[in-house]
Amino acid sequence: MTEPPVPQDPAGTAPPSSPTQEVTEWLLEGDPAVRWQVLQDLVGAPPDAVAAERARVATEGWGAQLLAAQDDGGTWAHGFYLPKWTSTTYTLLLLRWLGLPAGDTRANRGCRCLWEGAMYTNGGLTFGSSTPETCITGMLVALASHFRYEDPRVDTAVTWLLQEQLADGGWNCRAIRTGSRHGSFHTSITVLEALLAYGLAGGSIDVQEASEKGRAFFLLHHLYRSHTTGRIARSEFTRFPFPPHWHVDILRGLEYFRASGSPPDPRLADAVEKVRIARGQDGRWKRYPPYPGKQWFSLEPPGPSRVATLRCLRVLRWS
Repeated sequence: MTEPPVPQDPAGTAPPSSPTQEVTEWLLEGDPAVRWQVLQDLVGAPPDAVAAERARVATEGWGAQLLAAQDDGGTWAHGFYLPKWTSTTYTLLLLRWLGLPAGDTRANRGCRCLWEGAMYTNGGLTFGSSTPETCITGMLVALASHFRYEDPRVDTAVTWLLQEQLADGGWNCRAIRTGSRHGSFHTSITVLEALLAYGLAGGSIDVQEASEKGRAFFLLHHLYRSHTTGRIARSEFTRFPFPPHWHVDILRGLEYFRASGSPPDPRLADAVEKVRIARGQDGRWKRYPPYPGKQWFSLEPPGPSRVATLRCLRVLRWS
């Protein structure tokens, strides 16, 4: 298939990708969830210093507040998947994004609640329905893998996810419900992140081929564009609120490619440039309004965002 030309944006005037000393110091004044990642990915601090800072995610700041909200039954908001965004699934996803270390007993207890409370059909998982749901299955695999929650059903769920991959290399939650045969950007990034987490956790099933096909799906679309017209598939893909929940955006996609160990690819250059030109003249990126729904608390006020700045600098350094 011949790919359509990708519209080129004019060159921006954003500062270079390396953070200034002022920006680095500002980042290190943030929450432990920000600091440990800055030390690891931007500063290049020794591993023991990174690990010590990362451990504080469980005892200070945002991570400690989220863990304190766990109810007596081991869930959050007394729900598995609902309400959004305070249920057990989405709270654990946020803790994963913040870098709560693997093996945390409270996170493992939450994972156990999810895996014991889910409904299973041929390996696929869901809540409150008899039809397995690709996104939910991917989320639960990612959580179990990241937090090292051991359950033999994880392998079964991964096998099911591999079977659900579509011919174009993507995944789509609607494939089961409506017969859709085109990959969904949202579903595909969720599954790819799950397979990456599973592989990093030492999973026994080979997910390399499926992951390569999934990355090829995104590369065909230049991460966020129609493969037939070259136009941006949805305008919101160029925004990157945190946490992303189940939504895809260009920053989340680029973060996945970086984390997967993939080399920079020319087909991602357009998305990288979108991130670059979103940078303010002060060398920082703004906080995008969060997705509608109840949050436990606001991570950051409107204005310059340490989370966004960290994530963008890390991607630009990789690119």
